[in-house]
Amino acid sequence: MDVLNQKGEPMQQQLLNWVHQFNQDYANLASLLMVLGLILIVALVLHLILHKILLPTLEKRGKKLGSGWQHQLTQHNLFNRIAFIIQGVVVNIQSTLWLQSGSTPQIVLNVASQAWCLLFGLLAIYSILDIVLEVLQRAAKTAHLPLRGIFQSIKLIATLLISIMIIALLIGKSPLIILSGLGAMTAVMMLVFKDPIMGLVAGIQLSANNMVNIGDWLEMPKYGADGAVIDIGLTTVKVRNWDNTVTTIPTYALISDSFKNWKGMTESGGRRIKRSLRIDANSIHFLQSDEIAYLEKANLLEPYIDKKISEIQSYNNSLPEDKAVPLNQRRLTNIGTFRAYIEAYLRSHPNIHKGMTIMVRQLESDSNGIPIEIYAFTNTTVWLEYERIQSDIFDHIFSILPQFNLHVHQSPTGNDVRLIGHSTVK
Repeated sequence: MDVLNQKGEPMQQQLLNWVHQFNQDYANLASLLMVLGLILIVALVLHLILHKILLPTLEKRGKKLGSGWQHQLTQHNLFNRIAFIIQGVVVNIQSTLWLQSGSTPQIVLNVASQAWCLLFGLLAIYSILDIVLEVLQRAAKTAHLPLRGIFQSIKLIATLLISIMIIALLIGKSPLIILSGLGAMTAVMMLVFKDPIMGLVAGIQLSANNMVNIGDWLEMPKYGADGAVIDIGLTTVKVRNWDNTVTTIPTYALISDSFKNWKGMTESGGRRIKRSLRIDANSIHFLQSDEIAYLEKANLLEPYIDKKISEIQSYNNSLPEDKAVPLNQRRLTNIGTFRAYIEAYLRSHPNIHKGMTIMVRQLESDSNGIPIEIYAFTNTTVWLEYERIQSDIFDHIFSILPQFNLHVHQSPTGNDVRLIGHSTVK
């Protein structure tokens, strides 16, 4: 049966004329039900073809293609949502051609099918954005960029526009009329969408200034964050801490508050060691000749001691005979020689970065002794290796101290007090 007859009549009118021959009382209802039944049958047949035959075939082919962009096309329901759009378009065409123009059933079906298409069109946009985001996150050049927040912003804008179009369709008004009426609601929308708007602005600033990327080590004590960034969204940034807990930070907080990004350290190839040990001031003294002779046997100290002895002898020999007293003379100290040894030890250490600062310095003394600070960089930024190297260095430093007749300062322990008391009793 043709959709239109020679006079241009729709199918419903043709069926109405045909049913009139048998029953005039229910002709209108019967012809309407017959057309609606045909529309439903076509929709069901099309649904079975698309969702039971075509889509499963596409998904099987997509799984065989591996993890490329072709595979991603089948992982976010894109084709499924496009199929629903096609069904809505077909129903809209059927209602336009087969039902009487301007009738209530035609208007209802047209509006419903168009709203259906807009809704699944929005979902299809979501799928396309998810696919593009997935592909970009897998690419080496764009994997570190904070793209999720940008794509979420696009989704939010698309949702607002499609929602306005659906509302305009349902009330039969132009979308421009609704948009013009939104001016009075701006304050309310700013309040409702405060966090997304602030997150959008913050995301743009973070991306433009390359402040934070996925995988960066971020430290933000205010929020208890100390770990790797695993997600940068429109309103939140997720940080997996080193204890495997996850801290959620508002995106705009990265703009309004201060934080530490360890990315520079990671990219530099060296991680800083900055730790001090405290020397007991009572163990510091000038080196005697036998001590100098013993320490000079150390390969790391021999050049330093030879140079220093030469300088000291030249200086002392330049003093007048009546001024050649210990108060005017220069002499080697065990703490100064110890600092020289540690610096030479660090410069010869295979795991210390030679292109970065290496320094051993004495800090201001206090009631807890004299601090000797080691300042150097390892040639690796891997946490486990860094801690192992640092521990090995200080194991050696603490063990070598007695060779310089130096002692670590520490407060008396309970055992020390008991020993003192025991010796007093004796």
